Amino acid sequence: MRYVSTRGRAPCVDFEGALFSGYAPDGGLFMPEELPQLDTETLRKWSTLSYPGLVKELCALFIDPELMPRDDLDDLIDRAFRRFRHPEVVHLSRLRNGLNVLELWHGVTYAFKDLSLCCAGKFLQYFLEKRKSHITVLVGTSGDTGSAAIESVQGAKTVDIIVLFPKGHCSRTQELQMTTVLQENVHVFAVEGNSDELDQPIKDVFADAGFVEEHNLMSLNSINWSRVLVQMAHHFFAYFRCTPSMETDPLPLVEVVVPTGAGGNLAAGCIAQKMGLPIHLVATVNHNDIIHRTIQRGDFSLAKAVKPTLASAMDIQVPYNMERIFWLLSGSDSQATRTLMEQFERSQNLRLPKELHSQLSATVTSASVPDEAITRTMARCWEQNQYLLCPHSAVAVTYHYQQTDRQQPSSTPRCCLAPASAAKFPEAVLAAGLTPDPPAEIRALERKETRCAPMRRGDDWTLMLRGAIEWCSDQWRGHAQSSA
Repeated sequence: MRYVSTRGRAPCVDFEGALFSGYAPDGGLFMPEELPQLDTETLRKWSTLSYPGLVKELCALFIDPELMPRDDLDDLIDRAFRRFRHPEVVHLSRLRNGLNVLELWHGVTYAFKDLSLCCAGKFLQYFLEKRKSHITVLVGTSGDTGSAAIESVQGAKTVDIIVLFPKGHCSRTQELQMTTVLQENVHVFAVEGNSDELDQPIKDVFADAGFVEEHNLMSLNSINWSRVLVQMAHHFFAYFRCTPSMETDPLPLVEVVVPTGAGGNLAAGCIAQKMGLPIHLVATVNHNDIIHRTIQRGDFSLAKAVKPTLASAMDIQVPYNMERIFWLLSGSDSQATRTLMEQFERSQNLRLPKELHSQLSATVTSASVPDEAITRTMARCWEQNQYLLCPHSAVAVTYHYQQTDRQQPSSTPRCCLAPASAAKFPEAVLAAGLTPDPPAEIRALERKETRCAPMRRGDDWTLMLRGAIEWCSDQWRGHAQSSA
């Protein structure tokens, strides 16, 4: 299994190479050179697997056994999910009127990012132990990625992690989950900007290939292939739990509703679909609707500004994983993808070619959900089910309510992905007229010591980031020399 850049001007790499890369050297994202095709018999065999079992089977398709023998892979994944609070790891809640909510948030930080990042952290440490080397991980976060990435590597001797978060644009709980981790290998910066703005210095640093190589830099944002790979399991698990039958031929369709910001879960769903999983995808977004406009009208262009919403982790206007989807739907056409993305980067304005837009709109439908609909959905779901949704999950469930309220009967089951626990968003729960009930470990965050450094407007963020990276490398060299 080899991986190629969506822009076609970078050398092929194996899984280890893709794991340790952020963007490909040509600015693209890594994708498998070929996608395995799953026949009906394989899907039937997989249908009885647990969530960790599905992750193992998917990873075995995309990681060569010469790199990681199957026994090692299985052991790493078992250890990755050991700290999850639910015995199933991922749980489907079946609520009234056909509402199925797939809870992806039973990890340590109460968000779906735990699922892919706990595996990525184990994969990294596995290869680093073999290499006897050190890396510095750079993460830009709109909320949940930062804390989950920190959790996956905190205390690791071979990894430093630098996290940038948008000050004032995360929930209080999200911020505290990052700033209360005081391990020596964790470095957190509060940026006076939004999620898209803080991504720029990270991209600037990765554009300097010599600097990246010198300091062994990588990213664990959803640009990293290992995260998309694990997230494919969400869609398989949703399908197997919601399909009415595995005995019919062809297998029945299931609709999967994906609340999305940067498009990682959506890209994972498109890949699963291409591999033969019979799902129809619905992308749901908040007011920041570039993905919705792209699907509906082919309008892949930036709005004038990112609007803060209750679903803050989705307050994104540069959904970088759409590049993976464009490449996939254009028949792996790297030249066409490169032309499109370079035009977007130059002008921040792009109209999709007619054929690509037709492919996209046939693969995915979409909806945009304003804050007032989010709070209505949260209140309605509580009233009908005594079930508390986070605002991001409510974006998906709003689509379900819109469909059922039209009273148009459908035989297609629907599954809404729930990316986070409501416990992380007490402000949104209050806005919905409900009472937050956070667990003890989240309440305890308020009493912990915090540590983070500011990146202020007017500062050279790229220069500050380079300085932090150089400091991490110097510390590692010092430790390595003293150990020798």
